Amino acid sequence: LRLIFEAFQQADGTTSRRYGGTGLGLSISREIARLLGGEIRVAATEGVGAEFSLLLPPTAPPPPEPLPELDPLPALPPADATELAETAAPVADDREALVQDDRVALIVTAHAGRATELLGAARQAGFKGIVAVRPATALALAQDHRPDLVLVGLEAGESAEALVRLKHDPRTRHLPVLAITPAEQRHDALAQGAAQHLEPDASAEDLATAMRATAEVGGRRLRHVLVVDDDDSERTSVAALVGGEDVEVVGAASAEEALAALDETRFDCIVLDLKLPRASGFTLLERVKTDERHRTVPVIIHTGKALTRREETRLKRYAETIVVKDAASPERLLDETTLALHRPPESLPPEGRRMLEHLRDADAALAGRKVLIVDDDVRNVFALTSALESHGVEVVYAENGREALTRLRSTEAVDLILMDIMMPELDGYQTTAAIRAMPEYEQLPIIALTAKAMKGDREKAITAGASDYITKPVDVDQLVSLMRVWLYR
Repeated sequence: LRLIFEAFQQADGTTSRRYGGTGLGLSISREIARLLGGEIRVAATEGVGAEFSLLLPPTAPPPPEPLPELDPLPALPPADATELAETAAPVADDREALVQDDRVALIVTAHAGRATELLGAARQAGFKGIVAVRPATALALAQDHRPDLVLVGLEAGESAEALVRLKHDPRTRHLPVLAITPAEQRHDALAQGAAQHLEPDASAEDLATAMRATAEVGGRRLRHVLVVDDDDSERTSVAALVGGEDVEVVGAASAEEALAALDETRFDCIVLDLKLPRASGFTLLERVKTDERHRTVPVIIHTGKALTRREETRLKRYAETIVVKDAASPERLLDETTLALHRPPESLPPEGRRMLEHLRDADAALAGRKVLIVDDDVRNVFALTSALESHGVEVVYAENGREALTRLRSTEAVDLILMDIMMPELDGYQTTAAIRAMPEYEQLPIIALTAKAMKGDREKAITAGASDYITKPVDVDQLVSLMRVWLYR
C-alpha cells in the first residue's frame, strides 16, 4: 500500500522502449492532496478490491443547500477531524494592535496549534506576532509589515515554499528567518536563506534566545564578511563590491590566515575561493563547518575552478551557494552576499542597487516566455516547471516526442524547447530532427537535456539540430543562464 503511491521506476531505460512506468496517477494525486492541506488513504482486501478516501480541510463555508446528486461524505474519526480543522483554522494574533516601534514576528505554519505555541513564545520574547497559514499570505504580510523576524515552522517532509517565496522577492529577501524544522532539514533551510535553525523540540528558553538572535541579525548595523582568496586583486575587488558603511570586510590569502581571523571575529558570511596554497578551500570549508562556533555561518564559494560532479556534491554538503567567476559573477556575488547578510536593499550604495536591478531585469526578460518541456519522467517535469515558473516562465509540456510534434502543430508559438534525449519510441534526437524539418521552427532554440554525459553526446545533439546541451541533474542557475542567452538572440 505504501509502494503504490511512489513515483514510477523505469524498468526499461533504453530510447527504444515502448512503455512508460506506472504509479504516476497516485503519486501526483497524493501531492495535490498534500498541497490542499489534506491526504489520501487507502484500504484494500486482496481479491475483493481497494477503497481510496480523499480527506480535505474545510476551506469555504458549505453551500446554502446540499447538492442532491452528491452522496454525503462519511464522518471523519475525531482525531482526524481535529487535525484537519487545525490546518485551516484562523489564529487570533496581534496584527490589529500593532503600533510604531513594536518588535514584530511573522509566524508561518499551516498548523493552528503550532501557530498558537509560537505566538505565545514570541510574545514572551518581547515581540508582537502575526500569523500566516499559507505561503502567499506570508509573503503579503511580510511586504506590508516588514517584521523584525520571520518564524517558519515546518513538520517533517513539509515544503519550505514560504521560505523560498520570501527569499525570492527583492522586497522581503533580507528579512531574517528562524526555521523551526527537524534536524534533517537544517542544511536545506540554511541553504534557502534562513538565518538560524532550531529543532521543534527545543525548550521555550532556547526558542526565545533564537528569536532574539535572529532579530539581531536583521537589525545589526555592522556586518562582518571574510573573503578568502590568494589573489590580492581579487580580494580587493570582492571587498569593494560587498563592502560598505554597514559591512566590514576582512581578507585572508590562505586557510591558515582564515582560521586565525575566525578565532578573533564572529563573521556573518564567508566568501571562499577553492584554489588556496597548502590547505585547499575544500579542507578549510570542512574545518569551518565542523566547528560548532561557525557551522551556521553561510559560505559562498566564489571560484574559477572547473568543478567535477563529485566536487560539486562534496561542496553542497556545506556551502550555501556556488558562484563561478565569469562576466556575470559580480552581480550574483553581490546578490548572494546581500541575501546571506540579510542586508536591506536601501543600505546598498547606488551602484550596488543598480547591479541588483540589472540582475532582476535579466529575470524579468524571462517573464511571459513560453517554454515547452519534452520529457517522459513526470518528476523532471515537476522540478523544471517549479524552477522556471519562479522566473515568470509559462510552461507547457509533452511526455514524448510524438506528443511534442502534435503540440507544436496545434498550440500557439513557443519561445524555447527543453528536450529530453532518453524517451520511448521517438527519442530526443529524432524529435529534434523532426522539429527542424518544420520550416516555422528552423530557428527555434532547443536545449537538449540528458542524463548521459558521455563523450560525443553533445555533438550528436547539435548534429540533430539542438541549439545547446545541458546534462542532468540540471543546475537551474546554469539552465536559466543558458535560456537567457538563446532567448536574447
